[in-house]
Amino acid sequence: MGKKKEKDFDSDERRIYRRKRRIRNQIIAYVAVVVFAAAIVTGAVFGIREVAKLLAEKKQADELAKQLEDMAEGEDVAVEPPVTVTEPETEPVEEVDWLEEMVASSIANMPLEDKVAGLFFVTPEAITGVSQVIQAGDGTKEALDKYPVGGFVYFDQNIQDEEQFIQMLSNTMGMRTEYPLFLAVDEEGGEVRRVGKSSIEVEEIGDMADIGAEGDTMKAYNAGATIGFYLYKLGLNVDFAPVADIVADPSASFIGKRSFGGDPALVGDMAAAMVTGLQENGVSSCLKHFPGIGSVSADTHDGKAVLEKSLDELRASEFVAFRTGIEAGADFVMVGHVSAPNIVGDDTPCSMSGEVITNLLRGELGYNGIVITDAMNMAAVTESYTADDAAVRALQAGADMVLMPDDFELAYQGVLKAVQEGVIPEEQINESLKRIYRVKFRNRIDAEGNVVDVVPGSTEGEAGAEGTEEGQNTDGEPAGDGAEPGEAQQQ
Repeated sequence: MGKKKEKDFDSDERRIYRRKRRIRNQIIAYVAVVVFAAAIVTGAVFGIREVAKLLAEKKQADELAKQLEDMAEGEDVAVEPPVTVTEPETEPVEEVDWLEEMVASSIANMPLEDKVAGLFFVTPEAITGVSQVIQAGDGTKEALDKYPVGGFVYFDQNIQDEEQFIQMLSNTMGMRTEYPLFLAVDEEGGEVRRVGKSSIEVEEIGDMADIGAEGDTMKAYNAGATIGFYLYKLGLNVDFAPVADIVADPSASFIGKRSFGGDPALVGDMAAAMVTGLQENGVSSCLKHFPGIGSVSADTHDGKAVLEKSLDELRASEFVAFRTGIEAGADFVMVGHVSAPNIVGDDTPCSMSGEVITNLLRGELGYNGIVITDAMNMAAVTESYTADDAAVRALQAGADMVLMPDDFELAYQGVLKAVQEGVIPEEQINESLKRIYRVKFRNRIDAEGNVVDVVPGSTEGEAGAEGTEEGQNTDGEPAGDGAEPGEAQQQ
């Protein structure tokens, strides 16, 4: 019995074994069939490709043989070269200097009378004929129509309050838009502050001597930026500052603490920083008083003053400061009325000397901006020269603008006659106007050199105002305006 069970068990094991082997063989067979089929498909694809390739090569060979046969028979075979696409040639576009175009166009259309008027920088009282101007109305419009001067300078008497001053400046600027105006004040900081000492609230700027003593040019820059900001906000576009004179001892110079100090290099750096601060805020700067009057004790407001320095001494001192300020891009340089016999050879005021203006300032220092005289109503001028003679002499010497002649009408007529008679070439007047209008039109060109639409305009003021204060010149002295006290009117 036991043997029979053992035998049946062995028999079952063999059956299971045979069954597993059969299944394995079937799987192997299936795999072989699949592999064989895949091989056939791959071979077929490869074969088709090879056949296609052979057919293409045969066709190409037949075409080549046909071309060779045609060539052998002498037939012309046209072989077209590949087509090359080239860009059409364009002529180079010439860049246009639109600023110069505007300047040249404006000057070309000016009557001679207007050209001459544009060389004068005066108080509003000088062309309106009254003692105090606090508004710009019909009187100012009529005066500008007759005498389109280059600019107005304002003093304490013209400023009553912020609203009044802004309105007056805005109205004035909008009266003759074809001849934009310079609108200026003396705003040096310290003692010389027309706006800063008025009722208009602005940040107070101290003496330049104190700023210079600290030796920090950033403080000079900030002084210029602060002044420039509030002047521009009011509507002014020129500041007769900074002082570039060298003053070693403030007590021995009538310039006093208006100078940054006695070190030429330091004064130059300080003046240049202030120039930058002003002009980055939209207000043109004016270096003064060339060739340098810090060592002079006498005051040209009161009479003749003499600069005793030699040319070499000026080159080692004052010229250092002015050159640095010029390199900073100062729009104006003001020439003083001191006599410099060691340079000029006689007592001619520097403001009327071609040696000082043309040879030294223009030539040696390379200044190409606007040269303006100091106020021509100072005693250093009026004691020896009539208003017309002084104006003609200044322009002949190379000045571009005449500031505050003692008698504007006389000075204007004198210059007009000098140009008409060829004493002053009209081309020289044109060159001065180009320098002036490059500054006046500069804000009409953007950073890329394109023209922008910036034309001043405003609403005219109303008539009727009173006042009694008299005008002052650019350094604080009375200005002769030809009007009697009590004639203040709105203009």
